[in-house]
Amino acid sequence: MSVTDGKIMLKSFDAEQARRALMLARETLVIEGDAIRALDARLDQDDSVARAVALLYACSGRVVVSGIGKSGHIARKIAATLASTGTPAMFVHPAEAAHGDLGMITPHDVVIALSYSGESAELMEILPMVKRMGAPLIAMTGKPQSSLALLADVHLNVFVAKEACPMNLAPTASTTVTLALGDAIAMALLDARGFKESDFARSHPGGALGRRLLTHVRDVMRSGAALPMVAPDTPLLEALVEISQKGMGMTAVVDADQRPLGVFTDGDLRRLIAGDHDFSSIVMRDVMHANPRSVQAEQLAVDAVAIMEEFRINQMLVVDTAGVLVGALHIHDLTRAKVI
Repeated sequence: MSVTDGKIMLKSFDAEQARRALMLARETLVIEGDAIRALDARLDQDDSVARAVALLYACSGRVVVSGIGKSGHIARKIAATLASTGTPAMFVHPAEAAHGDLGMITPHDVVIALSYSGESAELMEILPMVKRMGAPLIAMTGKPQSSLALLADVHLNVFVAKEACPMNLAPTASTTVTLALGDAIAMALLDARGFKESDFARSHPGGALGRRLLTHVRDVMRSGAALPMVAPDTPLLEALVEISQKGMGMTAVVDADQRPLGVFTDGDLRRLIAGDHDFSSIVMRDVMHANPRSVQAEQLAVDAVAIMEEFRINQMLVVDTAGVLVGALHIHDLTRAKVI
């Protein structure tokens, strides 16, 4: 790629280069897939994974994951996955730990150290102190006889026969296998802790699942002065003013105790206009839809969505446990809240 007269010019990529690129891409996938299958086959050879999961499950503090270079990037991802699936975890950079961040680690924590060679100087400088303070150590290396592996309480072997790099130098298959094993351990812990969809939502409140499982009807409904409602003997023309002012395309019809008797919508008005009626004599009890659909304020907003979709309605009333009208929902309210 070059820049000429302010424009980016792409170098030509001939057919032979394209063929070789595709070949290497496929070889990479095969090598990394084979490395994961080899790891799977090794799991039956010892109980190291089960012991690691047991240590992490019993941890009363946090799981501290550490590594440097490419292993550091994988360590960050493993810590993030653990934290989002019910196991409090954080990443600590080994170089920063040697300059004060070691104080973030306590005897109640479990440390997971990542180094394919098992000889990373930055890790080996701090881990003896971690051991002295009494924090259990889990090592993930490709060298079972390395210094790190021998220091650990549990060693997880992430050996790969070769890297996907054509020069067998850049960490590729080894980082993939380490990440995959980290995910596997996180999923085993998730299951052991009985972690559910609702738990996942609480740690992801900004995501779509969080909104679906944490947003209640009370959070998005219209209430108070914004709630359209009239009495059953209200003249149609007065009810139309209420509908227009509240902007929901409908009004609730309630009794003296504010319990819903019916609902009247813009659609009902259009159908009424199509007939031959004396609008000056019509009151709401004559034209309302009785027994309207409703949802309780404490229900999840997704429950309201399901009801609206099932009955093909755009508005719905909200009641409390005693059946008293407390709010109303429009499909647009749910859209704005990103529940749908």
